[in-house]
Amino acid sequence: MTTPLNIHNPRKSFPGGANPLMRSEYVVQGDRWRIALLSDSLVRVEWSESGVFEDHCTQMVLNRDFEDPGNIHMRRFDQDGLLVIDTPSIHLTYDRRPFTKEGLQITAKGMFGFCDTWHFGDDQHANLKGTARTLDGVDGTTELGVGVNSTDGWAVLDDSASNVLVEHVDEEHNDMKAGIGGVSVESRSHPETDLYFFGYGHRYQEAVQDFYRLTGPTPLLPRFALGNWWSRYYKYSADEYLSLMDRFAEEGLPFTTSVIDMDWHITDVDRSYGSGWTGYTWNKELFPDHEAFLKALHDRGLHTTLNVHPRDGVRAFEDAYPKIADAMGINQEQGDPVEFDLTNPKFVDAYFDMHHDMEKEGVDFWWIDWQQGGVTKQVGLDPLWMLNHLHYLDSSRDGLWPLTFSRYAGPGSHRYPVGFSGDTIVSWQSLAFQPYFTATASNIGYGWWSHDIGGHVSGIRDEELEARWYQLGVFSPINRLHSSASPFNGKEPWNFHEPVRSAMVEVLRLRQELLPYLYTMNWRNASEGKELVEPMYWQYPERGEAYDVPNEYFFGSELLVAPITEAMDKETMRAKAKVWLPQGEWFDFFTGRRYRADAETGMGFHAFRRVDEIPVFAKAGGIVPLQSDGSSNDAGNPEAMDVLVFPGADGAFTIREDDGQYAPGGDLSRMNVADTEIRFDSKAGILTIAKASGAEGVVPAKRIWTVVLRGVAPTEVLLDGRSPEHVSYDQKTLSLTVRVPATATDADVVLTFPKGLDIAEDPKDDDLFSICMDAQIAYPLKEGAYYALKESGIRALPKLSTMSYESTDEQGLSHRANLGEGVIGALEEVLLRS
Repeated sequence: MTTPLNIHNPRKSFPGGANPLMRSEYVVQGDRWRIALLSDSLVRVEWSESGVFEDHCTQMVLNRDFEDPGNIHMRRFDQDGLLVIDTPSIHLTYDRRPFTKEGLQITAKGMFGFCDTWHFGDDQHANLKGTARTLDGVDGTTELGVGVNSTDGWAVLDDSASNVLVEHVDEEHNDMKAGIGGVSVESRSHPETDLYFFGYGHRYQEAVQDFYRLTGPTPLLPRFALGNWWSRYYKYSADEYLSLMDRFAEEGLPFTTSVIDMDWHITDVDRSYGSGWTGYTWNKELFPDHEAFLKALHDRGLHTTLNVHPRDGVRAFEDAYPKIADAMGINQEQGDPVEFDLTNPKFVDAYFDMHHDMEKEGVDFWWIDWQQGGVTKQVGLDPLWMLNHLHYLDSSRDGLWPLTFSRYAGPGSHRYPVGFSGDTIVSWQSLAFQPYFTATASNIGYGWWSHDIGGHVSGIRDEELEARWYQLGVFSPINRLHSSASPFNGKEPWNFHEPVRSAMVEVLRLRQELLPYLYTMNWRNASEGKELVEPMYWQYPERGEAYDVPNEYFFGSELLVAPITEAMDKETMRAKAKVWLPQGEWFDFFTGRRYRADAETGMGFHAFRRVDEIPVFAKAGGIVPLQSDGSSNDAGNPEAMDVLVFPGADGAFTIREDDGQYAPGGDLSRMNVADTEIRFDSKAGILTIAKASGAEGVVPAKRIWTVVLRGVAPTEVLLDGRSPEHVSYDQKTLSLTVRVPATATDADVVLTFPKGLDIAEDPKDDDLFSICMDAQIAYPLKEGAYYALKESGIRALPKLSTMSYESTDEQGLSHRANLGEGVIGALEEVLLRS
């Protein structure tokens, strides 16, 4: 039997609980209409011809009581025959009749525009969008659904067609159509209009946080899910697959998750059974001992997921058929198939019982690959949503850490991570869409997308494209490499030439190193409702420049990323990304170069980078914890850590770690955690790594710390008042590095800089020389540009566009060459940064 979803004890079912009833003091209703405030900015409006209103949980909504009545300041009165509801954030007027544009309107206050008012039925033309079900077959852009944020200050989510979650106490008389245990997912008993109005103005993060309060939080992911995933649609044998994992290990390429695509099961079946797309029986020719195979992956530090296409149910050729047919009362001798039917509780129990048997053999979680539309035997029930819902709840049984891997099935799907975005076309257009697609999904709270990094099908081979896709992957929520079965499409780095191969190796190791940072952001998302990936306009909603860089985003609390998604300019041997830096000081994450955005409008430019470089920036005072070893599969709490610190401002960062044991019901307050706070006092020149606080035994008893201050000039440093033994300076990255020997984690580590910390001198001459050296242009143009800039600095920029060089070919014809826009742009970036 599967674990029951219990609405009366919701912590057994959903992190954060389920409280579907609204507070009566904030509800105003008539015979066929009902209006309720859930916060000062969040309004529910309903119209029901029957006069019956929905008070159950729905597929999208779990909580209509935010348990904080102090956040609602409602005034209700009548004016000229209209009902008026007013709060500090919204102003609603309603004529108490069937909803019309003329009769129902809500204004989002403080927007100072002509479109700040929603009239019932209005098109959400200024909505900043949410996400989409899949990128299957998409080569470039696709239409996105609505999110809860809009430049007009309001957004509307329609929950009218959503099924409801209904608890049944007497199962003997339970006519539930779809469910798990004592709760069914049923069609609404009465049609109604059921809308949620988000009037948050430009308080974008707050809107998403209240969306989480309404629909439930994003669960905490297990730590291993944040490492690198290996995935390929390929007919591996067990020996081939294990040999591949061993070669990855030999080459120092870390992976934490093995994704086994559909060829793990029998696919060549008799035509009488239909296709071999659905399967639950291991292919013994490829995997003669699948339990030993799964154990071998675990021994290598890898967690495993199997691809399943469940549409065709369980047929007579499957090993699981006798057991599941018996449970369903099907005559085995006749070989009738067990039909896939999530509206049948008996099938649901038997279906999960089959999966449990396979999990006992070593399967960690499931890749639910549903591609067959949205129709079940129950009106309005999407089989994809139901699969996600049931699989996630089932995966949490017996204290297991729940995890699923499936496509998006509408608002509220963030409760069932991780998301699979579908079969990506191999093209620059696909790559260029993914950063925007990922960041925009945050507007509907969907923060854990996993893309086919590198592309899956079609397209052409382009090694530069693959390098840039790898770089996007390391700064994506989930980094899952994927490719088709084509012998020419494998994503192993050794299939590529230099410098692409080395670039791939470095970013895979960097992703593993980032685990402490990523896992802390994972905790932040689950406990505070803050996204790992945020569009730039979330933090700078009144700056038009923030909306003009759709492919740029914040990556956690400390970093800003602008992935390169276009091919390089052949003259500069570099590719560019459009960047906007908000007002303040920023540092190149890799090189320590400082960028000063003094103007209130910030600083916009194109960042030019070689194929092995990525435009990533850290704010002044930024602190990024890393694990020192990025070459192993180990996803545990590390014994050796690096701390990257960026100067120019005070900073603080608290590393969150736990013991890897999931709390019942996802109650984060019951998990064993430890925090390590890192504080940087820029003016005093003191960096403190505080002793770990929290549960005992979570962090190692001792840790080796390596502190890297990036973007600083060489200076004196003391460790706990003494000169440390291991201090070095790297001119290339402008980094002062201090290695702290193994130190007890129950004691502070204090670095002081008696002479202070100065920003490193900008090596702009070296960088200008490097750009000119690489430029594939005439030597006189190189020389003219370099010496003009060295002599006059930024004042020479206007002159560059007028520079030319004349040459004569063998036929005596004259040719004129000019400095290209790419070369000028690359030089301009260096000059503008400070």
